[in-house]
Amino acid sequence: MTETPPPLRVRAEIDLGALRANVRALRARAPRAQLMAVVKADAYGHGMVPCAVAAREAGAQWLGTATPEEALALRAAGIDGRILCWLWTPGGPWRQAVEADVDVSVSGMWALDEVREAAAAAGQPARIQLKADTGLGRNGCQPTDWPELVAAALEAERDGLVRVTGLWSHYACADEPGHPSIAEQTQRFEEALEYAEKAGLRPEVRHIANSPAVLTLPESQYDLVRTGVAVYGISPVPEVGSAAEFGLRPVMTLSARLALVKHVPKGHGVSYGHHYTTPADTTLGLVPAGYADGIPRQASGKGPVLVAGKWRRVAGRVAMDQFVVDLDGDEPVAGAEAVLFGPGDRGEPTAEDWAVAADTIAYEIVTRIGARVPRVYVNVNAEGADDC
Repeated sequence: MTETPPPLRVRAEIDLGALRANVRALRARAPRAQLMAVVKADAYGHGMVPCAVAAREAGAQWLGTATPEEALALRAAGIDGRILCWLWTPGGPWRQAVEADVDVSVSGMWALDEVREAAAAAGQPARIQLKADTGLGRNGCQPTDWPELVAAALEAERDGLVRVTGLWSHYACADEPGHPSIAEQTQRFEEALEYAEKAGLRPEVRHIANSPAVLTLPESQYDLVRTGVAVYGISPVPEVGSAAEFGLRPVMTLSARLALVKHVPKGHGVSYGHHYTTPADTTLGLVPAGYADGIPRQASGKGPVLVAGKWRRVAGRVAMDQFVVDLDGDEPVAGAEAVLFGPGDRGEPTAEDWAVAADTIAYEIVTRIGARVPRVYVNVNAEGADDC
């Protein structure tokens, strides 16, 4: 006889059917470009390998990771096809990436030198993409250094050590439509492309559009678009449109089970520091999740939770493993569901609501959900809605 597993203290339900639908919706917004699903940071907290598989099933031609370790983990999981990784430090696993057929980003001469050495050691050319800093000021090659990097990459191509598969950059303010830096960066990217192509580079793909640019700046789409948070059904520009208005559905639903419901009198202090005291005789519900699970402490006193059909707010401080909600005299039983966020169609808060409460962005809300929160995948099969 198979025993039913006990209910989970807290769970993050990941709807892979929603993820596939989001990928298809984003592909429809960029019909002439290939689509990259960015699965860095454990797929923004959703689980890298299952999300990568689902994105591929929905037609994502590329996967994107920040670190080479993430890219190599995808290969170790048996995921093939094109993968780009871009966050390298000296001494990184260049040879392993070359041998795994991972496209690697190069932003300066030190990186090109290391990838050439790795390609020679591996006995096969490295696939590289040159990144231009067009104004973000993070990774990427400055315009004054671009000619040297392009010339060295061309020499490495002639030597059979590399194949330059892409030229790319990244917007600083694409989530602020109309910001003057957008046009400035686009112009600098055009100049970088023109220089490289006149010098003789023939990249497969050119790309600068991230999630907000895909949704609001169609002229930025070029040959490839990189979609990150939008794949997970979160609007990167909530001031412009919600996820639903962009045809996207949030993929993660975070819920817990009340560990305790109890009556307390008026004036009772709640949680560390007594930043909340009960304004009247009431009932309190204990939610067994805290900042160790990724619940932002900055949302103390403000974070919304759906319990027994009503929105409640975090009462007092979020602690490491738990927080309290004031139930206003309602008496749900211990074990009742507390939904922190989800798509919103059952009346529950969304990740964006928590972002507002914590004065942050929804990207951080989902990405910070910790490893001790089990991910429960639903709609795993592309044809159906099987759980696993």
